[in-house]
Amino acid sequence: MNALTSGDFTEASEPFALFESWFEEAKTSEPNDPNGMALATVDADGLPNVRMVLLNGRGPDGFVFYTNTQSQKGEELLGQNKAAALFHWKSLRRQIRIRGPVALVSDAEADAYFQSRPRDSRIGAWASQQSRPLESRFALEKSVASYALKFGVGEIPRPPHWTGFRITPVYMEFWRDGAFRLHDRIVFRRASPSEAWTKTRLYP
Repeated sequence: MNALTSGDFTEASEPFALFESWFEEAKTSEPNDPNGMALATVDADGLPNVRMVLLNGRGPDGFVFYTNTQSQKGEELLGQNKAAALFHWKSLRRQIRIRGPVALVSDAEADAYFQSRPRDSRIGAWASQQSRPLESRFALEKSVASYALKFGVGEIPRPPHWTGFRITPVYMEFWRDGAFRLHDRIVFRRASPSEAWTKTRLYP
């Protein structure tokens, strides 16, 4: 019996299989968006920003999400090339924190994911000048209508400013709620994405 089936997650030997196990459980217990994660970035002055995004890809090479590169978070990701994220599953009383360098996904990967999105979402990626001032809701709706007319019923290409980012973690912390705030915590660390993980159990 291993750590994933015994229930003692603190015995896990590496983080990605443990993440996958918890994520699969969250998909059956969370009422909304089990792939929702709080994404933290910093600007050029070191002032942090955090917002909710959706995880759209995962694996040993990292965690992928998509956005407009001209948005505030896009500019901060491109400027600092690092980020942190938090998954919190209230139904399971668990959370996972990840930190690491960030890189763009390949054009082929971004194209494939963009084409998998609903048509209206693809039009919205063209119509929204994300994070920029908007004079009115009508202006946004007008932009959406304009791009809907432009693309008609044909294929909608991926905008050049819309792509994915991959966080390759060097830090992954797993937390489970415990009675009287005596929580269980373990953290996996490595100096770089090419090195081996070390594991430490933490005080609550």
